[in-house]
Amino acid sequence: MALDQTWYTEQWAGQGSAISLKIAKKVHDEQSQYQRIEIYETETFGTLMTLDGLVMVTDRDNFVYHEMMSHPALFTHPAPKRVLIIGGGDCGTLREVLKHSTVEQADQVELDERVTRVAEQFFPELCEKNADPRARLHFTDGIQWVADAKPDSYDVIIVDSTDPVGPAAGLFSETFYMNCFRALRPRGIVVGQSESPLFHPDLIVSMHRAMRAAGFADTATLQFHQVTYPSGWWSCTMACKAGSLATIREDAATGKDFPTRYYNAALHTAARALPEFLVQALR
Repeated sequence: MALDQTWYTEQWAGQGSAISLKIAKKVHDEQSQYQRIEIYETETFGTLMTLDGLVMVTDRDNFVYHEMMSHPALFTHPAPKRVLIIGGGDCGTLREVLKHSTVEQADQVELDERVTRVAEQFFPELCEKNADPRARLHFTDGIQWVADAKPDSYDVIIVDSTDPVGPAAGLFSETFYMNCFRALRPRGIVVGQSESPLFHPDLIVSMHRAMRAAGFADTATLQFHQVTYPSGWWSCTMACKAGSLATIREDAATGKDFPTRYYNAALHTAARALPEFLVQALR
């Protein structure tokens, strides 16, 4: 919420802390069927999108999140061809996925079409792959999409969701991961954003437990910096049906034929190293 006309402030619920960004002006405000979508121009973080008063994406730091939600999973899978993105309405993750030449089809399933249409207007660089013939945009319930998916449909499922409240809560459940397990091919991988290691370690632990209970052979959490999200410290958690998540296509990651601003092979490996409090919790 904005404290005055020059600062946008998001209070981090239950944490006694907040983030503030100095704004130049508000350029868009609408109530969609599902949520309030606001766009601000900030002085130092470029364009800012918020959903129901929470920071979703800014020009300045979105590349960290989008690259870490996509490239670690895609370089861990031996040959990713079919990818499913649940959520991801700003289309930044879709853009990163389609940088991989092995990908033949990417289905993006976003509940709120207005998020994507607003992103196309205010974040065109994130949406530059929307017209790629490999991209399929679907505006419907992602939980139901996975439940209805045929077995062995996808190589990688990316859960680019909002916080685990409201409609998104089901994206963190054992039932959802069981449906992902069924929809994935034999070497399939699922990855989902898993909030802040500092603020939400219990969520990360519960995701590992739910993924293991759903049948996945290995799980791993990767940490990264995300300065406009609660605590500035974020994570994603992966699970694979077979093999180990410690094995990546290192030659492909090191010699990738597309540019990134955050991700590289060395950082991929380093991101798996977790602080001791989280190591202990995951035991």
